[in-house]
Order: sequence, then C-alpha cells, then structure tokens
Amino acid sequence: MSMDALKRQAAARALEEVRDGMRVGLGTGSTAKHFVELLGERVRSGLKIVGVPTSEATRLDAERQGIPLTTLDDVDSLDLTVDGADEIDHALCLIKGGGGALLREKIVASASNRMIVIADSSKWVETLGRFPLPVELVPFGLAATQRAMVRAFAQCGVSGQMVLRTATDGHVFVTDGGHWIVDAHLGRIVDVPRLADCLSGIPGVMEHGLFVGLASMAVLASAEGIRVVERT
Repeated sequence: MSMDALKRQAAARALEEVRDGMRVGLGTGSTAKHFVELLGERVRSGLKIVGVPTSEATRLDAERQGIPLTTLDDVDSLDLTVDGADEIDHALCLIKGGGGALLREKIVASASNRMIVIADSSKWVETLGRFPLPVELVPFGLAATQRAMVRAFAQCGVSGQMVLRTATDGHVFVTDGGHWIVDAHLGRIVDVPRLADCLSGIPGVMEHGLFVGLASMAVLASAEGIRVVERT
C-alpha cells in the first residue's frame, strides 16, 4: 500500500468523528489535504458543517470542494480540528510546520475543543527531534533572534544547525503571515515542554512547531491497519 493510500485511510477514520453542525478546523499538508477532499464529498452529500482553514492553500482546497468556510473572527470556538503532523510522540506532543503553516495551525488548534492528528505510522516516534523543528521568526533582527535560540537550546540540553528555509524558487520562504522559518536540526528533544516554553519567551519568535497538550487523538495508518491513540 502506498504512503498516499495510508494517509487517506487515516483521514477517512478521522472523518468518522465529524458530526452535523460542527465547526471544523482544516489542517495544512499532504495528509490534511486528503481529509479536506473526503470532507468535501460528505458536504456535497448533505453534511452540514463549517470549516476554518489553517492556510491559504487549504482555503483554496476547501473552496474547490464546496466546503462552507468561516473565520475565528466570526466563531468563538471550534468543535474539532483535524491536521497532520511531522512527528508524534507517545504523549501526543507534536512537531508541526513542515508545510509552513505552524502559526495558523496552532491558533486554530488552540481554539478547538478537540484536535485529531492524522498520519502514517512512520510519524510515530519515541522522542521528537529527528524531523527538523520549524521556528517562525520575524525577519527583523534575525541574527539576534537566532543567538537567543542558541542560548535556549543550550538551556534545554539540545543543539544543532539552524537553516533558513527557502522556497522552490530559491528565495526565502515566506509564511502566510509574512514571516520567515528557521528549521532547527536538533536530533533529539528530551524535554519538549521546557523547550517549547523557552522558545515562546524569545522576542522575534512568532511561533514554534512544538505542539504540547493540544492533540487529543492520533490516527495512525500502516499496512497492518488503523491505530487510534488517545491522550490520557
């Protein structure tokens, strides 16, 4: 079974959690794209929901699928968000941001009563950090912000190369919010909550890709079938 087929299986299982009348956060990335497509099929069959996209790319996908959309300016909370992840540990802490939408993804997840993470089983890890940690930064004072990040990494017992993300055209990648992303190759993050707190306190850091205490369920697809893990 292809990786794409596994992602679609995970998305289909998450779709079972969607009920009529829900306000649903729509994630960004290849796995979340499957969920948006499957949700669109249900909407065209009569399911009544409204979605909040986490990126401009997802907004366009949802509009193509005929999914009614709103914003967090018009609703005070969401019933559910379904999104992918780059890594998931056993406490359901996540690394997200490979698709460049981490800030909006975290805003939407934080406004949701539940967050379901969908992924193929290769994203399930003992310890976060093999996937580079995205950190979204204000372009102004970039070097100063990176120096503060190095100090934060040292305080948390990690270190590694920081790489400014570039787009396919070779220019600096710019997020939907107009920020830049540095990918930190840390290898192994022993204390995820501490590192998350340290990074959040740095001026110039708009957001980081550590999602702590937000995911309530992970749906993992493998050749052996679907595994559902819930946070206790």
